[in-house]
Amino acid sequence: MALDLEEQEQLDEFKAWWRQNGKWVIAAVAAFLIVVGGVRGWQYWTAKQAGEASRLFEQAMQAVALNDAKAIKEITGQIMEHYPRSAYSAPAAWLVGRLNYEAGDLKSARAQFQFALDHARDKPLEQLARLRLAAILLDEKDYEGALAQLSHEPEAAFAGLYALLKGDVLAAQGKSTEAKAAYKLAVEKLNEKSQLKQLAEIKLEGLGG
Repeated sequence: MALDLEEQEQLDEFKAWWRQNGKWVIAAVAAFLIVVGGVRGWQYWTAKQAGEASRLFEQAMQAVALNDAKAIKEITGQIMEHYPRSAYSAPAAWLVGRLNYEAGDLKSARAQFQFALDHARDKPLEQLARLRLAAILLDEKDYEGALAQLSHEPEAAFAGLYALLKGDVLAAQGKSTEAKAAYKLAVEKLNEKSQLKQLAEIKLEGLGG
């Protein structure tokens, strides 16, 4: 699979997700504190934790903009270690997981995407994590494991990516008929402007589709 294209599109998806949901995440954390606080000491501690995690995550996003891999790893590591229950831990894990995946460190990436999946508070991030886990499992030739991740029904925005990767897994298994069906679905679901749509069409043609 053209991982450079896929990863860039997923990073764009993530950045778009943060632009759309970042304020909501912060507001949701604040609302949570108000609703369940009860004890002033707990309220203060939780608010402080959320504020520190938020500050670190903003720094991580700045590091992404600067392509500063070292800073991304250090900052996201702090969030995951010290603020795992915050709304920022899953996005942080996804960011560093993507970085390690691109660097070929599949073991670390797999653990970080699993962390993101386990701590995700919204469907888009959960589905991005599943997609990356499936790609790693495909690389490791764990085809059944990859298909298990892709068996979860994605939202419309991710249906094309799921179908394309599923086609790759099935093709690797030698299941041409099923792979063709997956690639056809990918062609149908991927955005017309996406280069991955063209890739899906090429793969479909390669199987005689």
